[in-house]
Amino acid sequence: MFDSEIHVWGDSIAVGITYSEARKRYVISRERCPKRISEGLNLKVVNNSKMGATVLDGLERFEASEPVEGALCVLEYGGNDCNMDWAKVAENPDAPPQPRVELSVFTKKLEEFIGKIKEKGMKPMLITPLPLHAEKFFNWISQGLDGDAILKAVGEVQNIYGWQERYAIAVRNVAAKTKTPLLDLRDTMLSNKDYPSLICCDGMHLMDEGYRFIGDTLLRRIKSIPGCA
Repeated sequence: MFDSEIHVWGDSIAVGITYSEARKRYVISRERCPKRISEGLNLKVVNNSKMGATVLDGLERFEASEPVEGALCVLEYGGNDCNMDWAKVAENPDAPPQPRVELSVFTKKLEEFIGKIKEKGMKPMLITPLPLHAEKFFNWISQGLDGDAILKAVGEVQNIYGWQERYAIAVRNVAAKTKTPLLDLRDTMLSNKDYPSLICCDGMHLMDEGYRFIGDTLLRRIKSIPGCA
């Protein structure tokens, strides 16, 4: 059995955010992954994730945190880093779209994050950002905005998916470069022919069934790491 704690650093996916159609607002899924991991491994899981967080936010908070020797630190970033201020995009569609964290900065800071984890005597693990459902996402973010202007800026709806894909590729490359264990949840989702039905109406977050699916995958992957049962 893994002999320490698991610390999760990520964004709203790691928090377990989903959209409740009945309540017309965001809620936390009862199938959220940290909860399933804690129950499945019978150990302490500390979830430091925050809705809207980028790798910059996570690194800043991690540096101020107290280390736990031997703990596994799971990093899940990219979804917010690649996102844009869609109101600004709609207002000025001729300007090059600007992500919250530029790709080269995202890559550099992710590598730095891994280095800081190791310096504190902890073990890093990376998770790829989950795939967007491009059509749902576009319909969600263009509400109240000029959708045609956004399309002019990005070219076509599916290009939003491709833009995000570059950040997933960056996570894979960082994992290979730093020899960090990787859980490619993006590939896991895409291998499921029903994956569009696991993504809620905003095109970003998962339904309860989606969190259950990736939670089971994450649990199996952590158990395969040396030191786990």
